[in-house]
Amino acid sequence: MNPMEDKLRWLEKAGDADQEAPQELHGLLAEFETPEALLEACTKVRDAGYKKWDALTPFPVHGIDEAMGIRMTILPWLSLGAGLTGLMIAFALQIFTNGIDYKFLISGKPFISVPANIPVAFELTVLLAAFTTFFGMMILNFLPELFHPLFRAKRFPRMTADRFGIYIESKDPLFNRQQAELMFSRLGASALEPVLSPTKRAPLPGVIHGVGLTLTLVALIPVALAVKSRFSKSDQPRIHIIQDMDFQEKYKTQTAHPLLYQGAASMQPVAGTIRRGDLREDGHLYRGMAGDEFARGFPMALTQEMLVRGKQRFSIYCAVCHGATGYGDGLVAQRAEALAEGTWVPPLSLHEAVVLDQAEGQIFNTITHGIRTMKPYGSQIDVQDRWAIVAYVRALQRSQRATLTDVPPDVRAQLSQ
Repeated sequence: MNPMEDKLRWLEKAGDADQEAPQELHGLLAEFETPEALLEACTKVRDAGYKKWDALTPFPVHGIDEAMGIRMTILPWLSLGAGLTGLMIAFALQIFTNGIDYKFLISGKPFISVPANIPVAFELTVLLAAFTTFFGMMILNFLPELFHPLFRAKRFPRMTADRFGIYIESKDPLFNRQQAELMFSRLGASALEPVLSPTKRAPLPGVIHGVGLTLTLVALIPVALAVKSRFSKSDQPRIHIIQDMDFQEKYKTQTAHPLLYQGAASMQPVAGTIRRGDLREDGHLYRGMAGDEFARGFPMALTQEMLVRGKQRFSIYCAVCHGATGYGDGLVAQRAEALAEGTWVPPLSLHEAVVLDQAEGQIFNTITHGIRTMKPYGSQIDVQDRWAIVAYVRALQRSQRATLTDVPPDVRAQLSQ
Protein backbone atom coordinates (compact mmCIF):
# COMPACT_ATOMS: atom_id res chain seq x y z
CA MET A 1 0.00 0.00 0.00
CA ASN A 2 1.50 3.39 -1.03
CA PRO A 3 1.41 6.58 1.09
CA MET A 4 -1.28 8.14 -1.12
CA GLU A 5 -3.67 5.25 -0.43
CA ASP A 6 -2.95 5.52 3.31
CA LYS A 7 -3.85 9.21 3.24
CA LEU A 8 -7.06 8.53 1.33
CA ARG A 9 -8.10 5.85 3.82
CA TRP A 10 -7.50 8.29 6.69
CA LEU A 11 -9.61 10.91 4.97
CA GLU A 12 -12.45 8.44 4.47
CA LYS A 13 -12.46 7.57 8.18
CA ALA A 14 -12.36 11.28 9.12
CA GLY A 15 -15.22 11.96 6.72
CA ASP A 16 -17.28 9.10 8.15
CA ALA A 17 -16.73 10.48 11.66
CA ASP A 18 -17.88 13.92 10.53
CA GLN A 19 -21.12 12.54 9.07
CA GLU A 20 -22.56 12.39 12.60
CA ALA A 21 -22.19 16.17 13.08
CA PRO A 22 -24.28 18.76 11.16
CA GLN A 23 -22.33 20.08 8.17
CA GLU A 24 -22.62 22.87 5.64
CA LEU A 25 -21.09 23.48 2.22
CA HIS A 26 -17.75 25.25 2.54
CA GLY A 27 -16.74 25.30 -1.13
CA LEU A 28 -16.29 23.43 -4.40
CA LEU A 29 -13.07 21.72 -5.49
CA ALA A 30 -12.36 21.12 -9.18
CA GLU A 31 -9.55 18.82 -10.33
CA PHE A 32 -7.46 19.32 -13.50
CA GLU A 33 -4.83 16.98 -14.93
CA THR A 34 -2.38 19.42 -16.62
CA PRO A 35 -0.89 22.82 -15.78
CA GLU A 36 -2.13 24.20 -19.09
CA ALA A 37 -5.72 23.28 -18.26
CA LEU A 38 -5.29 24.86 -14.81
CA LEU A 39 -3.98 28.14 -16.28
CA GLU A 40 -6.90 28.39 -18.70
CA ALA A 41 -9.38 27.64 -15.93
CA CYS A 42 -7.80 30.25 -13.61
CA THR A 43 -8.15 32.87 -16.32
CA LYS A 44 -11.86 32.06 -16.75
CA VAL A 45 -12.54 32.07 -12.99
CA ARG A 46 -10.75 35.42 -12.68
CA ASP A 47 -12.74 36.91 -15.55
CA ALA A 48 -15.98 35.59 -14.02
CA GLY A 49 -15.37 37.90 -11.05
CA TYR A 50 -14.82 35.40 -8.23
CA LYS A 51 -12.85 36.77 -5.23
CA LYS A 52 -12.62 34.00 -2.61
CA TRP A 53 -10.85 31.24 -4.53
CA ASP A 54 -7.39 29.74 -4.90
CA ALA A 55 -5.36 27.45 -7.17
CA LEU A 56 -3.72 24.27 -5.83
CA THR A 57 -0.56 22.90 -7.45
CA PRO A 58 2.14 20.40 -6.40
CA PHE A 59 4.86 22.65 -7.82
CA PRO A 60 5.20 26.30 -8.96
CA VAL A 61 3.43 26.95 -12.25
CA HIS A 62 4.84 29.74 -14.39
CA GLY A 63 2.30 32.45 -15.18
CA ILE A 64 -0.27 31.44 -12.57
CA ASP A 65 -0.05 34.80 -10.75
CA GLU A 66 -1.11 36.66 -13.89
CA ALA A 67 -3.80 34.09 -14.66
CA MET A 68 -5.29 34.49 -11.17
CA GLY A 69 -5.00 38.29 -11.25
CA ILE A 70 -2.84 38.40 -8.13
CA ARG A 71 -1.62 41.94 -7.46
CA MET A 72 1.36 43.05 -5.41
CA THR A 73 0.48 43.13 -1.73
CA ILE A 74 1.06 45.99 0.69
CA LEU A 75 3.77 43.96 2.47
CA PRO A 76 6.76 45.56 0.63
CA TRP A 77 5.50 49.01 1.61
CA LEU A 78 5.09 47.89 5.22
CA SER A 79 8.66 46.56 5.22
CA LEU A 80 9.95 49.78 3.68
CA GLY A 81 8.11 51.88 6.25
CA ALA A 82 9.45 49.77 9.13
CA GLY A 83 12.99 49.99 7.77
CA LEU A 84 12.82 53.77 7.42
CA THR A 85 11.33 54.00 10.91
CA GLY A 86 14.24 52.00 12.33
CA LEU A 87 16.69 54.20 10.42
CA MET A 88 15.20 57.42 11.80
CA ILE A 89 14.96 56.06 15.36
CA ALA A 90 18.62 54.98 15.30
CA PHE A 91 19.87 58.32 13.97
CA ALA A 92 17.64 60.32 16.33
CA LEU A 93 18.76 58.29 19.35
CA GLN A 94 22.47 58.65 18.57
CA ILE A 95 22.21 62.33 17.68
CA PHE A 96 20.36 63.08 20.91
CA THR A 97 22.56 61.00 23.21
CA ASN A 98 25.99 61.93 21.82
CA GLY A 99 25.33 65.27 20.16
CA ILE A 100 22.77 66.98 22.43
CA ASP A 101 22.18 65.34 25.82
CA TYR A 102 25.72 64.19 26.66
CA LYS A 103 28.41 65.56 24.37
CA PHE A 104 31.52 63.41 24.48
CA LEU A 105 34.56 64.51 22.49
CA ILE A 106 36.59 61.70 20.91
CA SER A 107 39.83 62.70 19.12
CA GLY A 108 38.31 65.91 17.80
CA LYS A 109 35.56 64.10 15.88
CA PRO A 110 32.23 65.92 15.40
CA PHE A 111 29.53 65.29 17.99
CA ILE A 112 27.01 64.46 15.23
CA SER A 113 28.70 62.16 12.72
CA VAL A 114 26.68 60.29 10.08
CA PRO A 115 29.45 57.76 9.23
CA ALA A 116 29.85 56.84 12.91
CA ASN A 117 26.08 56.32 13.27
CA ILE A 118 25.70 54.03 10.25
CA PRO A 119 26.35 50.64 11.99
CA VAL A 120 23.62 51.12 14.61
CA ALA A 121 21.25 52.61 12.01
CA PHE A 122 21.85 49.66 9.68
CA GLU A 123 21.18 47.10 12.39
CA LEU A 124 17.93 48.73 13.56
CA THR A 125 16.75 49.19 9.97
CA VAL A 126 17.25 45.51 9.18
CA LEU A 127 15.74 44.42 12.51
CA LEU A 128 12.46 46.31 12.16
CA ALA A 129 12.14 45.50 8.45
CA ALA A 130 12.71 41.79 9.08
CA PHE A 131 10.19 41.58 11.94
CA THR A 132 7.60 43.52 9.94
CA THR A 133 8.08 41.28 6.90
CA PHE A 134 7.71 38.09 8.92
CA PHE A 135 4.77 39.07 11.11
CA GLY A 136 3.12 41.03 8.29
CA MET A 137 3.22 37.96 6.07
CA MET A 138 1.69 35.86 8.85
CA ILE A 139 -1.11 38.36 9.52
CA LEU A 140 -1.94 39.08 5.87
CA ASN A 141 -2.14 35.34 5.14
CA PHE A 142 -4.21 34.65 8.29
CA LEU A 143 -1.54 32.29 9.61
CA PRO A 144 -1.09 30.08 11.46
CA GLU A 145 -4.18 28.15 10.31
CA LEU A 146 -4.04 24.75 11.94
CA PHE A 147 -7.10 23.34 10.18
CA HIS A 148 -9.06 23.95 6.97
CA PRO A 149 -12.03 21.94 5.70
CA LEU A 150 -10.17 21.45 2.42
CA PHE A 151 -7.67 19.24 4.26
CA ARG A 152 -10.33 16.50 4.54
CA ALA A 153 -11.34 16.58 0.88
CA LYS A 154 -10.66 13.18 -0.71
CA ARG A 155 -9.04 14.72 -3.79
CA PHE A 156 -6.93 17.26 -1.93
CA PRO A 157 -3.91 14.89 -1.38
CA ARG A 158 -3.57 14.54 -5.16
CA MET A 159 -3.00 18.31 -5.33
CA THR A 160 0.31 17.75 -3.50
CA ALA A 161 1.42 14.97 -5.88
CA ASP A 162 0.25 14.87 -9.52
CA ARG A 163 -3.00 16.82 -9.89
CA PHE A 164 -4.03 20.49 -10.05
CA GLY A 165 -7.09 22.13 -8.60
CA ILE A 166 -9.21 25.24 -8.16
CA TYR A 167 -11.17 25.80 -4.97
CA ILE A 168 -14.01 28.35 -4.70
CA GLU A 169 -15.41 29.10 -1.25
CA SER A 170 -19.13 29.29 -0.71
CA LYS A 171 -18.62 32.68 0.99
CA ASP A 172 -17.84 34.24 -2.37
CA PRO A 173 -20.62 36.71 -3.30
CA LEU A 174 -20.95 35.16 -6.78
CA PHE A 175 -20.91 31.54 -5.62
CA ASN A 176 -23.68 29.32 -6.90
CA ARG A 177 -23.05 25.59 -6.76
CA GLN A 178 -24.91 24.71 -9.96
CA GLN A 179 -23.33 27.54 -11.93
CA ALA A 180 -19.85 26.74 -10.58
CA GLU A 181 -20.19 23.04 -11.46
CA LEU A 182 -21.36 23.95 -14.96
CA MET A 183 -18.44 26.35 -15.42
CA PHE A 184 -15.86 23.76 -14.30
CA SER A 185 -17.40 21.11 -16.54
CA ARG A 186 -17.06 23.41 -19.53
CA LEU A 187 -13.44 24.12 -18.57
CA GLY A 188 -12.58 20.41 -18.68
CA ALA A 189 -12.36 19.54 -14.98
CA SER A 190 -11.71 15.82 -14.53
CA ALA A 191 -13.56 15.70 -11.20
CA LEU A 192 -15.65 17.88 -8.89
CA GLU A 193 -15.97 17.51 -5.12
CA PRO A 194 -18.08 19.57 -2.71
CA VAL A 195 -16.21 20.31 0.51
CA LEU A 196 -18.25 20.21 3.71
CA SER A 197 -17.47 21.85 7.03
CA PRO A 198 -19.01 21.01 10.43
CA THR A 199 -21.32 23.76 11.63
CA LYS A 200 -20.19 23.18 15.20
CA ARG A 201 -16.71 22.29 16.32
CA ALA A 202 -16.27 19.44 18.75
CA PRO A 203 -14.97 20.49 22.18
CA LEU A 204 -11.33 19.91 22.96
CA PRO A 205 -10.56 16.86 25.10
CA GLY A 206 -10.21 17.57 28.79
CA VAL A 207 -6.60 16.38 28.81
CA ILE A 208 -5.64 19.23 26.48
CA HIS A 209 -7.13 21.77 28.86
CA GLY A 210 -5.19 20.18 31.72
CA VAL A 211 -1.90 20.19 29.82
CA GLY A 212 -2.41 23.81 28.72
CA LEU A 213 -3.17 24.96 32.25
CA THR A 214 -0.11 23.11 33.60
CA LEU A 215 2.22 24.62 30.99
CA THR A 216 0.85 28.08 31.72
CA LEU A 217 1.51 27.74 35.44
CA VAL A 218 5.02 26.36 34.81
CA ALA A 219 5.79 29.30 32.48
CA LEU A 220 4.84 31.73 35.27
CA ILE A 221 7.42 30.25 37.68
CA PRO A 222 10.48 32.09 36.19
CA VAL A 223 8.53 35.35 36.19
CA ALA A 224 7.54 34.84 39.82
CA LEU A 225 11.15 34.09 40.81
CA ALA A 226 12.38 37.18 38.99
CA VAL A 227 9.83 39.38 40.78
CA LYS A 228 10.75 37.81 44.12
CA SER A 229 14.47 38.46 43.53
CA ARG A 230 13.72 42.04 42.57
CA PHE A 231 12.07 42.90 45.87
CA SER A 232 13.92 40.62 48.31
CA LYS A 233 17.36 40.49 49.92
CA SER A 234 19.59 37.50 50.68
CA ASP A 235 22.93 36.84 52.31
CA GLN A 236 23.64 34.07 49.79
CA PRO A 237 25.29 34.63 46.39
CA ARG A 238 22.99 34.63 43.38
CA ILE A 239 22.57 31.53 41.23
CA HIS A 240 25.27 31.65 38.59
CA ILE A 241 24.13 29.30 35.82
CA ILE A 242 26.43 30.67 33.09
CA GLN A 243 29.73 31.10 34.90
CA ASP A 244 31.76 32.46 31.97
CA MET A 245 35.18 33.24 33.51
CA ASP A 246 33.88 34.46 36.87
CA PHE A 247 34.98 31.34 38.74
CA GLN A 248 38.44 30.09 37.85
CA GLU A 249 41.04 27.84 39.39
CA LYS A 250 43.31 30.65 40.54
CA TYR A 251 44.34 32.71 43.56
CA LYS A 252 42.87 36.20 43.53
CA THR A 253 44.31 39.41 44.95
CA GLN A 254 44.86 39.51 48.75
CA THR A 255 43.97 35.82 49.23
CA ALA A 256 45.96 33.26 51.18
CA HIS A 257 48.37 30.79 49.60
CA PRO A 258 49.81 27.96 51.71
CA LEU A 259 53.07 27.57 49.74
CA LEU A 260 54.24 31.13 49.17
CA TYR A 261 56.23 33.37 51.54
CA GLN A 262 54.14 34.56 54.51
CA GLY A 263 51.12 32.70 53.13
CA ALA A 264 50.06 35.51 50.77
CA ALA A 265 49.02 34.93 47.15
CA SER A 266 50.01 38.49 46.22
CA MET A 267 53.74 39.17 46.57
CA GLN A 268 55.84 42.18 45.71
CA PRO A 269 58.61 41.55 43.16
CA VAL A 270 62.11 41.12 44.52
CA ALA A 271 63.82 44.50 44.76
CA GLY A 272 66.10 45.29 41.85
CA THR A 273 64.72 42.66 39.47
CA ILE A 274 63.43 43.36 35.98
CA ARG A 275 62.00 41.28 33.21
CA ARG A 276 64.28 39.68 30.65
CA GLY A 277 64.93 42.09 27.80
CA ASP A 278 63.91 45.15 29.81
CA LEU A 279 67.41 46.12 30.95
CA ARG A 280 67.73 49.36 28.99
CA GLU A 281 70.83 51.01 30.34
CA ASP A 282 71.35 53.24 27.30
CA GLY A 283 69.37 56.30 28.38
CA HIS A 284 70.10 58.15 25.14
CA LEU A 285 68.68 55.36 22.96
CA TYR A 286 65.64 54.36 25.03
CA ARG A 287 64.69 57.61 26.79
CA GLY A 288 66.38 60.39 24.82
CA MET A 289 68.24 61.50 27.96
CA ALA A 290 71.86 62.36 28.67
CA GLY A 291 71.97 62.33 32.43
CA ASP A 292 69.24 64.67 33.69
CA GLU A 293 68.87 66.57 30.40
CA PHE A 294 67.54 65.79 26.95
CA ALA A 295 70.28 64.43 24.72
CA ARG A 296 71.42 66.22 21.58
CA GLY A 297 72.33 64.22 18.52
CA PHE A 298 71.40 60.63 17.65
CA PRO A 299 72.45 57.43 19.43
CA MET A 300 73.18 55.77 16.08
CA ALA A 301 74.72 56.74 12.76
CA LEU A 302 72.37 58.42 10.27
CA THR A 303 71.86 56.56 6.99
CA GLN A 304 69.77 57.00 3.88
CA GLU A 305 67.73 53.92 4.84
CA MET A 306 66.97 55.48 8.24
CA LEU A 307 65.61 58.65 6.60
CA VAL A 308 63.47 56.64 4.18
CA ARG A 309 62.10 54.63 7.11
CA GLY A 310 61.45 57.83 9.05
CA LYS A 311 59.54 59.35 6.16
CA GLN A 312 57.35 56.25 5.92
CA ARG A 313 56.57 56.21 9.67
CA PHE A 314 56.02 59.98 9.68
CA SER A 315 53.49 59.66 6.85
CA ILE A 316 51.58 57.01 8.81
CA TYR A 317 51.50 58.49 12.31
CA CYS A 318 52.34 62.20 12.07
CA ALA A 319 51.27 63.61 8.70
CA VAL A 320 47.53 63.25 9.41
CA CYS A 321 47.79 66.16 11.87
CA HIS A 322 51.14 67.86 11.20
CA GLY A 323 50.86 67.63 7.41
CA ALA A 324 53.30 66.18 4.90
CA THR A 325 55.67 69.13 5.28
CA GLY A 326 55.21 69.58 9.04
CA TYR A 327 53.33 72.90 9.05
CA GLY A 328 50.33 71.54 11.02
CA ASP A 329 48.03 71.41 7.98
CA GLY A 330 47.20 67.70 7.93
CA LEU A 331 43.83 66.36 6.81
CA VAL A 332 42.58 65.94 10.38
CA ALA A 333 43.54 69.50 11.24
CA GLN A 334 41.87 70.87 8.09
CA ARG A 335 38.67 68.96 8.85
CA ALA A 336 38.58 70.11 12.48
CA GLU A 337 39.15 73.74 11.51
CA ALA A 338 36.39 73.53 8.88
CA LEU A 339 33.92 72.26 11.48
CA ALA A 340 34.86 75.12 13.84
CA GLU A 341 33.35 73.45 16.91
CA GLY A 342 35.68 75.27 19.28
CA THR A 343 37.17 72.12 20.81
CA TRP A 344 40.10 71.58 18.44
CA VAL A 345 43.67 72.40 19.48
CA PRO A 346 45.75 73.00 16.31
CA PRO A 347 48.96 70.95 16.07
CA LEU A 348 52.21 72.87 16.45
CA SER A 349 54.20 73.51 13.29
CA LEU A 350 57.46 71.59 13.34
CA HIS A 351 59.18 74.66 11.87
CA GLU A 352 58.45 76.92 14.84
CA ALA A 353 61.48 78.18 16.72
CA VAL A 354 60.43 76.32 19.86
CA VAL A 355 60.72 73.03 17.98
CA LEU A 356 63.86 73.97 16.06
CA ASP A 357 65.65 74.69 19.34
CA GLN A 358 64.63 71.42 20.98
CA ALA A 359 67.18 68.67 21.44
CA GLU A 360 66.66 65.50 19.45
CA GLY A 361 66.07 63.65 22.71
CA GLN A 362 63.18 65.98 23.58
CA ILE A 363 61.47 65.31 20.21
CA PHE A 364 61.97 61.58 20.84
CA ASN A 365 60.42 62.00 24.31
CA THR A 366 57.41 63.83 22.84
CA ILE A 367 56.80 61.03 20.35
CA THR A 368 57.11 58.46 23.14
CA HIS A 369 54.96 60.09 25.84
CA GLY A 370 52.88 62.64 23.92
CA ILE A 371 52.31 66.26 24.90
CA ARG A 372 49.15 68.23 25.59
CA THR A 373 46.47 66.83 23.22
CA MET A 374 48.95 64.71 21.24
CA LYS A 375 48.68 61.06 22.25
CA PRO A 376 51.75 58.94 23.16
CA TYR A 377 53.05 56.59 20.48
CA GLY A 378 55.58 54.69 22.55
CA SER A 379 53.42 51.56 22.54
CA GLN A 380 52.85 51.69 18.77
CA ILE A 381 56.23 52.74 17.34
CA ASP A 382 59.37 50.90 18.36
CA VAL A 383 62.54 52.70 19.50
CA GLN A 384 64.42 52.55 16.19
CA ASP A 385 61.45 53.90 14.24
CA ARG A 386 60.96 56.75 16.71
CA TRP A 387 64.54 57.87 16.13
CA ALA A 388 64.00 57.50 12.38
CA ILE A 389 61.03 59.89 12.66
CA VAL A 390 63.20 62.37 14.61
CA ALA A 391 65.79 62.19 11.84
CA TYR A 392 63.16 62.83 9.19
CA VAL A 393 61.77 65.78 11.20
CA ARG A 394 65.26 67.32 11.21
CA ALA A 395 65.46 66.72 7.45
CA LEU A 396 62.12 68.50 6.96
CA GLN A 397 63.23 71.43 9.07
CA ARG A 398 66.49 71.75 7.15
CA SER A 399 64.69 71.50 3.80
CA GLN A 400 62.66 74.61 4.65
CA ARG A 401 65.76 76.59 5.74
CA ALA A 402 68.24 75.30 3.16
CA THR A 403 70.98 77.57 1.77
CA LEU A 404 73.35 77.22 -1.14
CA THR A 405 75.96 75.66 1.11
CA ASP A 406 73.59 72.71 1.68
CA VAL A 407 73.75 71.83 -2.03
CA PRO A 408 76.45 69.20 -2.81
CA PRO A 409 79.56 70.65 -4.56
CA ASP A 410 79.10 68.58 -7.72
CA VAL A 411 75.50 69.75 -8.09
CA ARG A 412 76.54 73.38 -7.52
CA ALA A 413 79.18 73.01 -10.23
CA GLN A 414 76.60 71.75 -12.70
CA LEU A 415 74.24 74.61 -11.84
CA SER A 416 76.96 77.25 -12.33
CA GLN A 417 77.73 76.05 -15.88
